[in-house]
Parts: sequence; structure tokens; C-alpha cells
Amino acid sequence: MPATLVTGVAGFIGMSVAEALLARGDLVIGIDSLNDYYDPALKQARIARLAELHGGRFVFLQIDFADAIALREALAERTFERIVHLGAQAGVRYSIEHPEVYGQSNLIGHLNILELARARQVAHLVYASSSSVYGGNTSVPFRVEDRVDRPVSLYAATKRANEVMSESYAHLYRLPQTGLRFFTVYGPWGRPDMMMWIFTKAMFAGEPIPVFNNGAMERDFTYIADIVAGVVAAHDNPPADDGAAKAGGSVSPHRLYNIGNNRSEPLGRVIGLLEVATGRQAVRRDLPIQPGDVVRTAADIDAIARDLGYRPTTTIDVGVPKFVDWYRRYHTV
Repeated sequence: MPATLVTGVAGFIGMSVAEALLARGDLVIGIDSLNDYYDPALKQARIARLAELHGGRFVFLQIDFADAIALREALAERTFERIVHLGAQAGVRYSIEHPEVYGQSNLIGHLNILELARARQVAHLVYASSSSVYGGNTSVPFRVEDRVDRPVSLYAATKRANEVMSESYAHLYRLPQTGLRFFTVYGPWGRPDMMMWIFTKAMFAGEPIPVFNNGAMERDFTYIADIVAGVVAAHDNPPADDGAAKAGGSVSPHRLYNIGNNRSEPLGRVIGLLEVATGRQAVRRDLPIQPGDVVRTAADIDAIARDLGYRPTTTIDVGVPKFVDWYRRYHTV
């Protein structure tokens, strides 16, 4: 039975993608360094969930993929046909204070995964990019054809670098690849450093929520199930090496897609939904916009809809209460 290597499997998106692949009968080899960027107990709980639900079809290996030797040695006896590379050092704001971490994980780490994919001659490498690559673009919605050479954070710069590195490997080695630019992912098992978690936690505790740019922010909030649907669709359909131009412009077997909800939501509307779901009134602490932040994001998903039939189905009216319900259960609030 074919196996897929999933990096960052203890992460929010990594666990969710692994769970979808396992649920349909695939084998998954998951790797993660389990670092302490946020509470490792949450990462351990995600791994435990996968092991409990899927038993022997899921193998977990604690590896830092930025360590090329450790990566090769740990996977020497493992076979896999595809890679979904979701591991990375995340966070726009954290990159301003800890730039060196991003060089290791996002640049050296991505190169190591490219080399692994080349050596194993995998059928397809799907990797995580980010909507952050669009920087301060004012033309909304963001299109994969837009210029992305003016990042406003180091995190964004590393994600754009990943795309360029992948293009070179697709050209030189004809390695089939798909890069996915995710837009503000949220939902059950989410990340504690993301707005949805931060606001929910503060509201249950009766503490102020930090509202940047005085609330004049809009985001294309994408529910985790919709993200997973896009990742799995990409995983199953590698780009052809046919010389035709792909989404993003490459004529090599490499394409780029936005995965978003295809609608930009004002921050105030999300706060209102959180108030209803938590039963608590938000206490706002208005703050100026932070370095590296952008005011509005919105995804043009025409390319992935055309090529893979991708259609998001979960609005924030449904998704926000689902996250809060999970948060209550996880924290027994």
C-alpha cells in the first residue's frame, strides 16, 4: 500500500491532513521535531489522536528535518511515494525577533526535503506556502499571477524562497511539485498563537483581546476541513510534465495555488461570532498595526477550482462556533 511522508505532522494542518489520508486507508509516516514554539503538550495530543484512531497505519518519528543527516538516517528503511511538506517555523511576528530559526527550518529544511524527494524520486511533493508572500499587495483578491517580490516579513520571504527553490528542482530534475498558499487557517486543534485561539482564550478568562489596527483588518478565514480538502486534492493530482504553463506560470511540473475561503471577513464580524459562541462580551484593547502585518487578505481560488474542483464550503458563521465548541472540550471550559 502506498505511503505518504507528512512533515510537521504534530502541527495543526499536518495532523488534519494525516488524519484525512489515514481515514481513507492510506499509510502515513509522520515526522515532527516537537519544538516548543507553542505548548508541546498540544502537539503530543495530536500525535496521540492519530495513533489511537489509526494504529499501525500511522508511524511517527521525532526528527528535525533541518538536520539533513538525521533525516536521511531516520528514513533510510522507510518507503514512501509522496511527500506533503507542512512543517515550518510559522508566525509573522515571531520572525522579527527570531530570524535565525526561520533560516534553519524554512530554508535549510525545505532544501533538505527537496533533496529527499529528488533522491527518492517521489511521484509528487506538495508543500506549504503562505498568503504572506503577497506582502502589501493592494489588488484584492490575491492571484497566483501577482508579483510577490516585496515581502513585508522574513517569514513571508522564506515562503517565497521555498517557491523559487521548488521551481529550480522542478526544472532541473522534473520533480512534480505543488505549492499551496494558505489563507488564515482556523478550526479544531488549531494553533495557540493564532488570533482565533488568542481571542477565545482571553474572552473565557474575561481578559482584553488585542485588536490591531484598531480593528480595521480583514482576513480570508479558511476552515481546516476546507484546507484539508485542497491539500488532499493536490496530493492526488500531481502536475504533468508537459511543457504547458501551470498555475503560477511555470512550464515545469510545478504549480502554485491559493487555498482560501474566497471571501474577506472584517475582524469585527469574527469578534461578534466569538461573543455569541462563548457567551462572553469581548473587552477590546485597540492597538496600532504590528510590523509585518497586512490590512486585508483575500484569495482568488479560480486556478485550484478549475484544475482540482476545489470549493470551500464552511463559512465563519459555521466554523467559528465549531472552533469554540472544540476549545471548550479541550480545555473543559
